[in-house]
Amino acid sequence: MTLVRWDPFRELEDVSDRLNQMFNRPTVARTNGKETMIVADWVPSVDVSETDGAYHIKAEIPDVKKEDVKVTLEDGVLTIQGERKQEKEEKGKRYHRVERSYGRFVRSFTLPDVVDEGKVKAEFKDGILNLELPKSEKAKPKAIEVKVG
Repeated sequence: MTLVRWDPFRELEDVSDRLNQMFNRPTVARTNGKETMIVADWVPSVDVSETDGAYHIKAEIPDVKKEDVKVTLEDGVLTIQGERKQEKEEKGKRYHRVERSYGRFVRSFTLPDVVDEGKVKAEFKDGILNLELPKSEKAKPKAIEVKVG
């Protein structure tokens, strides 16, 4: 188990992030308590799940090209960033409503120590980014036989 030093300002940042999510505003990305210099225009929705062997992250980023998505892993922090470009206005075409968000996006996740960073896999298909974060061998449960004496 890793001990984490209590930081009262982190709790304030968490409250701020929750308020931003409530009002559907992007949060400021942080890495190990420090703000990064990337400003997001929107935040993609993600699902995070776990199996015995791995963690899985599924991010919705429709209408974004593979070339416009960047996944990095540094100091135990996984970052997904990119950009969804707005369509160019065409002559004779008028928009009556634009509800989708455009521009830069970023999501960061602090990974547990049990993730084997060398075996992380990413697949991008149909606007969904699937990340597989395998657990290291030391993290997998092992059965221990109990002998009756």
